[in-house]
Amino acid sequence: MKKILLIFSLILATQIGFGQTIFKPVKIDSLVTVSLPKIYQKKDTLNQTTFTSQGLYGFMVVIRQANAKNNTPLKKEKDLNKVFNDYMKGVQAQVTSGSIMNLGDTTIGPLKAKVFTLQADNGGTSLECRKFILLYTQDVTYTFEYYYHNTTAYLIGDELHGFTSSIKLSPDLQRNDQYLETGPQKKSPIVMYAGGLVIIIIIIAVVSRRRRNAKKPVSRKKKA
Repeated sequence: MKKILLIFSLILATQIGFGQTIFKPVKIDSLVTVSLPKIYQKKDTLNQTTFTSQGLYGFMVVIRQANAKNNTPLKKEKDLNKVFNDYMKGVQAQVTSGSIMNLGDTTIGPLKAKVFTLQADNGGTSLECRKFILLYTQDVTYTFEYYYHNTTAYLIGDELHGFTSSIKLSPDLQRNDQYLETGPQKKSPIVMYAGGLVIIIIIIAVVSRRRRNAKKPVSRKKKA
C-alpha cells in the first residue's frame, strides 16, 4: 500500500512539474532584468537585441532597442504619453485586422510603462493575441511581449504573471530618464497673479477699516 501511494505521489508530482513553466532571470542589459523559460534564444542586430522563448502556453519576446544618439530628451509626461501612443499606432498598423484592447498605465520601479493587448483575426479558428509592456527611457526602449491564442487564455495566468512580474530595474534608472520635468507642476502665472491680487485687496480692506475706526470720536459717559 505504501509503495502504491509513493508511486502515485511521484506521478502526481511529475504531472504538476510538467504543468509549470520554470523561469530563470536573464539580464537584458546592465539596467534591466526579466525572467524567461530556461531555454531561450538571443539575437543581436544593429542597435537591437531580441530574446525569445517558448513557454507552455505562450511565446515570449523581449526587445531592447537603442534609441538614436541624438534623441531629443522628453520634457513632460505628456511627451512620454505621445511616444506610447505613436508606438501603439505603429504596432496596430502592422496587422490589417488588429485592435488595441486592455489599454492602461503601470509603473515598474520609478518608471512609467504602457500596457495593452493587440488582438488580430487572421482568418483562423482563434484570435491571435499579444500582450505588451512598453518601457521607454531616453537611451533605450524596452518591449516585453507575450503571444497566445484566445482559446488558451484561461491557461496562461501563472505563466504570464511569472514573465511580466519579474521585470526588475537598476536603481540607476529614475523617472527623469524618461522625461525631465518630474517635480510638482508649476502654477500658472495667471493663477499666481490672481491669488496675489486677492491678498492685496484683503490687506487694503483691513487697513482702511482700522483707519476709519481710529478716526471715530470716543464717546464718554456724562457724570451724574
